[in-house]
Amino acid sequence: MGEIVRTRVRHPEAVAEAAARRKRRDLVGPSGRLMIVAADHPARGALGAGGDPLAMADRADLLGRLCEALSRPGVDGVLATADILDDLLLLGALEDKVVMGSMNRGGLAGAAFELDDRFTGHRPEDIERSGFDAGKLLLRVDYDDPGSLATLEATARAVDAMAARRLPVFVEPFLCRRSADGVLRNDLGADAVTRSIAIASGLGGTSAYTWLKVPVTDDPDDMARVMETSTLPAVLLGGDAGGAKGTDTAYEKWRGALRLPTVQGLVAGRTLLYPPDGDVAGAVDTAVGLL
Repeated sequence: MGEIVRTRVRHPEAVAEAAARRKRRDLVGPSGRLMIVAADHPARGALGAGGDPLAMADRADLLGRLCEALSRPGVDGVLATADILDDLLLLGALEDKVVMGSMNRGGLAGAAFELDDRFTGHRPEDIERSGFDAGKLLLRVDYDDPGSLATLEATARAVDAMAARRLPVFVEPFLCRRSADGVLRNDLGADAVTRSIAIASGLGGTSAYTWLKVPVTDDPDDMARVMETSTLPAVLLGGDAGGAKGTDTAYEKWRGALRLPTVQGLVAGRTLLYPPDGDVAGAVDTAVGLL
């Protein structure tokens, strides 16, 4: 941690230098599957994991967990914001890995403007300049919140800009609504996930470089029907499973959905980085085994 800070103070150009010499690889390897570890939550103020509301606030601990996860066989890469990717570049942890930049983090968790999700992270030109491999954006739509329209339009333009650079972009769509107490909740029912996939698939002037990042529905048996909505390649997302029982349930849900023809892999974050037993390597190896 201290060495990273000293480098940032004295040699900030070292980040760009590390990015320029990084050994790159194809997005999808010989297996045709993708296993990506996600760590873009802190920039949206979402720091909780496993019951600890500030688990991801310890940067040294988070970087250690990420480095351990990236070192495991079968892990293809990482999804994160610029600050975390810069740290990992300085640590030399991104060699021969897929690097995905997180693009819109302006919809801060719990904010009144959460659904007006501005693109405050990586721009397409940043991803291209750094030699990264893909981008990811979050698209949450609440039919009762006008902020969703601004996010829809910005997402479409981001899809266009990434396609112009021949860079894949992973769109993570949800239909959501606010509860009576004002908390925003994603609807994981089959109909809602189906509609969100249909909306996301049609954004921009071309879908040639668009991937989907989708949740498993409340009833996993619905996933086959849901994934018939689009021919776009997709990866499953994995959030905070919330304890040992929830983690086991998440694994079982992923196992079934990974058999579907459009599903190409898994992007999981807190479930793997903050497992209930603290065994990051074991959690990652279990997820890799599902592929």
